[in-house]
Amino acid sequence: MSRIGRMPITIPGGVELNVDDDNHVQVKGPRGQLSRTFHPRVVFERDGDTIHVKRQSEAKLDKSLHGLSRTLLNNMVVGVTDGFEKQLEIVWGGHRAQLEGKTLTLQLGHSHQIRIEAPEGIEFELNRTLITVRGIQKELVGQVAANIRSVRKPEPYKGKGIKYTTENIHRKEGKAG
Repeated sequence: MSRIGRMPITIPGGVELNVDDDNHVQVKGPRGQLSRTFHPRVVFERDGDTIHVKRQSEAKLDKSLHGLSRTLLNNMVVGVTDGFEKQLEIVWGGHRAQLEGKTLTLQLGHSHQIRIEAPEGIEFELNRTLITVRGIQKELVGQVAANIRSVRKPEPYKGKGIKYTTENIHRKEGKAG
């Protein structure tokens, strides 16, 4: 049995979780609501304040869907209770960012400004050179943060660009000459 898949998911107080017959799961919490349809080969069993994810057989597909479904459902529960955030840091003096409503404007040494609109359910927060991306969908928060980082990835010689605050840049030596 999958080690991740066999762990029960605890449903905290204030969170409402509904599972339909066609494996459509709705999770409502203090930060909002999320819904997702899961593969029919995965079964959800509710036991009070916990929910267990079970699989139909020991086939390879079922094993992979088992752990994936448990993780996705847990991310939904965590998202509606605590939410997710990613922090990016602009490294280098001349690079700037501005926040106007839900639009993030980046000046990163290109000939033009880059404007990034916050999708539905995503918030930006800006503190000088620190950009925070917040939301209740873990996948969407990670994708938006990756899109911002891809505008100017950190380069290995001086380390300038946009990087995650937890990211370590492997630095290279310059020319020895």
